[in-house]
Amino acid sequence: MSFNYPNTQLLINNEWQDAEGGKTIDVLNPATGRVIGTVAHASKKDLDRALAAAQQGFEVWRKTPAIERATIMRKAAALFQERNEETAHVLTLEQGKPLVEARGEALAAVDIINWFADEGRRVYGRIVPSRRWGVQNLAVKEPVGPVAAFTPWNFPINQVVRKLSAALATGCSCIVKAPEETPASPAALIKAFVDAGVPPGVIGLVYGSPAEISEYLIPHPIIRKVTFTGSTAVGKQLAAMAGQHMKRSTMELGGHAPVIVAEDADIELAVKSAGAAKFRNAGQVCISPTRFLVHKAIAKDFTDAFVAYTEQVKLGDGLADGTQVGPLANDRRVAAMKKIVADARATGAKVLTGGETVGDVGNFFTPTILGDVSLQASVFNDEPFGPIAAIRTVDSLEDAIAEANRLPYGLAAYAFTKSFKNIQLLTDEVQTGMIWINQPAMATAEMPFGGVKDSGYGSEGGVEAMEAYLNTKAVSILGV
Repeated sequence: MSFNYPNTQLLINNEWQDAEGGKTIDVLNPATGRVIGTVAHASKKDLDRALAAAQQGFEVWRKTPAIERATIMRKAAALFQERNEETAHVLTLEQGKPLVEARGEALAAVDIINWFADEGRRVYGRIVPSRRWGVQNLAVKEPVGPVAAFTPWNFPINQVVRKLSAALATGCSCIVKAPEETPASPAALIKAFVDAGVPPGVIGLVYGSPAEISEYLIPHPIIRKVTFTGSTAVGKQLAAMAGQHMKRSTMELGGHAPVIVAEDADIELAVKSAGAAKFRNAGQVCISPTRFLVHKAIAKDFTDAFVAYTEQVKLGDGLADGTQVGPLANDRRVAAMKKIVADARATGAKVLTGGETVGDVGNFFTPTILGDVSLQASVFNDEPFGPIAAIRTVDSLEDAIAEANRLPYGLAAYAFTKSFKNIQLLTDEVQTGMIWINQPAMATAEMPFGGVKDSGYGSEGGVEAMEAYLNTKAVSILGV
């Protein structure tokens, strides 16, 4: 079965439309480098219309009972599930990830929508005991208002659906600024909501110049909440802008996840779990394991096993049968990988496997393992965001924790150990928003998802995600 790649339009007031003036941006297939379609480039007039629609949509949606909102959301999830295969193909064409991963991302979105739909029915306030007889004190939850959501290209469905589902479940409208490099898959997600009966204006979808759109939407008085997933540098700029205009914000920013492999770790489990996590989406994952801190007593055995695992990983076009690692999303990432490997070599590291581009067509870079990596190497200080793993030996678990905490990032971490004492120490001392022990990442809808330190603040999972879209109003009533 073949699927054609669609040209992507803006969504304003439930109408799919070209940008004012007809301006578009080309979309490339990272496996071939060829143009496969276009995406509409919004003007300020388009943004003004999207903002007005979001305000009108909010006035309708906030008054829609939670049980009715949940019904529409669940219908959207069902429609999106029916369209999974077509959406997955579109996602692979524009982003490059293997088709099996694209299918998984689309199906995970269904689960996220359904979970938030149900959780929206449980947005409870509370009754607070009064200090006076005859007075009733209430804490009431209300939707914060229209939301501006900025999402990245590495998970163009997943990063939209988390923000959008939390916004809709709490009664907010939402303007999504989705990624221009991967526009069609988030548009397919949003189309499912429109087809399910979301009222006009509740969801808007725009593309264009990221800087121009953020600088226009964030200060605008209609927008009351900002949510962003992306780099720490850009996140700090947007958070500062949101703070200047007193806008609520959630920031899910860059990471540089340590992997602590203790002396008593199950090496086979560690290699299998961390390897699968490392090369998922060609390492273009904010929670991707990157800094491998391995106890010296097992370092050789772990390294040999990890290299062997990596060398059997199949690199290729995401639509080809058996592909496990696809191309990088753009040529910028290829240049970054070359620079990281060259710097590692210059600072004394060894390239144990990989470290090279493949072919003359597409953005293919071999899965790479670096050994004996210096703390001065860029790969141990800056997020690589690609299929590169860097290994360094440590003398003790305490040394590994100290190195894990050295950087300003604190999004995700991984650890492998059989000792309950070690598990407790890791739980207490590793400075991170999320840690997975003896397993790969399991980012389910019901669990908090977010970082600390320079990796941002707020959550995009669990009940904590709902709170970011709600205001709390204190109401005190004296009966007369």
